[in-house]
Amino acid sequence: MNLAIQPLLALVIGILILIVPRFLNYFVAVYLIVVGVLGLIHR
Repeated sequence: MNLAIQPLLALVIGILILIVPRFLNYFVAVYLIVVGVLGLIHR
């Protein structure tokens, strides 16, 4: 399963931010955590 998670996640978060802008901080925080965890797993 070679799915590109990061671009898909960025797209979903971008759409959610457009719909609910006040949750921008939460979406950014979750995105950074997920990217960090995936980066550590793929080392």
